[in-house]
Amino acid sequence: MALAVDACVAQHQGDRREQQDRVAILPHPRKKGVALAVVADGMGGHTGGALAAEQVLHTAKTNFEHFAPGDESGRWLLENSMREAHTMIKASRFMNEMDPHSTGVMLLLQPGLASWGHCGDSRLYHFRNGTPVTHTVDHSLVEHLLASGKITAAQAAVHPHRNVLLTSLGGQDEPRFDFAETRLAAGDSFVLCSDGVWAYFEDAEMGAIVAGNSARLACQKLIELARARAGGSGDNLSLAIVRLVEIEVPKPKPPAGFVPRSTR
Repeated sequence: MALAVDACVAQHQGDRREQQDRVAILPHPRKKGVALAVVADGMGGHTGGALAAEQVLHTAKTNFEHFAPGDESGRWLLENSMREAHTMIKASRFMNEMDPHSTGVMLLLQPGLASWGHCGDSRLYHFRNGTPVTHTVDHSLVEHLLASGKITAAQAAVHPHRNVLLTSLGGQDEPRFDFAETRLAAGDSFVLCSDGVWAYFEDAEMGAIVAGNSARLACQKLIELARARAGGSGDNLSLAIVRLVEIEVPKPKPPAGFVPRSTR
């Protein structure tokens, strides 16, 4: 048996005036079986959010095109892309008289290995056969309060400052970057998404939807449910889904005219 990739990206503007998210799944230009998924959420409270998210995607794409699998580490690619995007976004303030910021979450797939990194509160979820394995921890005020025991999970879900970030790309300070990786197995799936999506789902529900549908149909269902639950006040929605599906490789056929001989 072999593994095939079923992948899809999707977006919805939600109830905002502008789509400030960016999302893409990029195949490596030279190496088969290597791909990069990116979600960037331009900060809605700042002007130039769309510009910042576009810069994250552009920087990741450019670095990925020059990435040499086997010679360079996944962490190097992901962290370098985040830090370069941060520098470019900060520089754009002086040229455009804007104050752009963005989150960023990236997934690098190589044969047998998945690596990911993030800054801010756009998330990566890892499921195996629909069961939640892990998801990234937001760099947010609410997550900090939760980790320090000052609020409960129930309070975090409705906290008035749940959208306040402690770090971002393009902010005044150097961005925080978290990295992880895992060996791949059949049944693995990954969801990268902005908070306009994940805010409306428990991990188990999201995992069941991804496991029970194609990547395209899972994207559609998650967006439809998030829109319905937002009640007319939803943020931009962006997500990328990557599913590893086990397939049977057909045995090679003997050449025409081939007649097997007895070994006796």
